[in-house]
Amino acid sequence: MSAAFTAFILLLMTGALLPVNRRFRQTPDGVPVFVVSNGTHTDVVLPLQEPRTGISWLPHLPDSTLRARFGSYPYAAFGWGSEGFYLASYGHQLPGPGVVLRAVVPEPTLMHVRFLRQAPVAGSHVVPLRISVAQYQALAAQVAASFQADSLQHYQLRNAAGYTPTDFFFRATGRYHALRTCNDWTVRTLRRAGLRVPLKSPLAAPVLVQARRAR
Repeated sequence: MSAAFTAFILLLMTGALLPVNRRFRQTPDGVPVFVVSNGTHTDVVLPLQEPRTGISWLPHLPDSTLRARFGSYPYAAFGWGSEGFYLASYGHQLPGPGVVLRAVVPEPTLMHVRFLRQAPVAGSHVVPLRISVAQYQALAAQVAASFQADSLQHYQLRNAAGYTPTDFFFRATGRYHALRTCNDWTVRTLRRAGLRVPLKSPLAAPVLVQARRAR
């Protein structure tokens, strides 16, 4: 086992246990946000329109049909990940070994956006949080920076449809690779907004554990 590989494994093991922003506390009556997981991947759920900050994700949708269709939805889930892995998962398919191996080296990325009719229910895979207006502004800015946008600040659809009628893929910034996974994106996004997260975690569970301890 090489020294570089050993150092990498130690980074993953210790980073998942070490909290960052450990002084983070929830804000009573703050903006509601959620950290959610399907067991392997994490998303950040945000209000589709947030009145105190004036932040709305609707104007960034690329056409009026989508804006009208989802205008009454209260929340949207945002996740970042490998373009190849996302697209190979259509039809609930499990991506093959080739797709997984290609994700080890830098490759293009997508933002996965799911529109939600109601707030996620707290549970083993859902951590609700209340954060300050300033923290929400910082969090929304981090999420927005992950999208590729045109001159009108419209996000660029990758495909006409996602896995279901209420989710879509948009072209994203950054490259996915072994040291920068979908869960690392969640960690980095929450950390830069001042929320409690693990130092480093390619896995979903430590992200939820640290978020839950902030409660």
